[in-house]
Amino acid sequence: MENSVTAGIISAKNRRLQVAKRLYEEIFQTDAAINPGNSGGPLINLNGEVIGLNAFIIQSSQCLGFAIGIDALKSQLEQYVFK
Repeated sequence: MENSVTAGIISAKNRRLQVAKRLYEEIFQTDAAINPGNSGGPLINLNGEVIGLNAFIIQSSQCLGFAIGIDALKSQLEQYVFK
């Protein structure tokens, strides 16, 4: 199995979530399959646009998946773009 796709239905937007000592804002709750070791894939909409980055799950809560919204990532990504 080289590639896989899940439905990635967003069940909540703009959640605030604290993981360890970091507070994440603009988090999407999704049913995308995120398992330990395979986070980091894009969350895309029906138009093929990246709207988030699948980031983590909360295993004790029925393995709820969460993605960081693309708008929250843009400022972080700018530091890696060569100008």
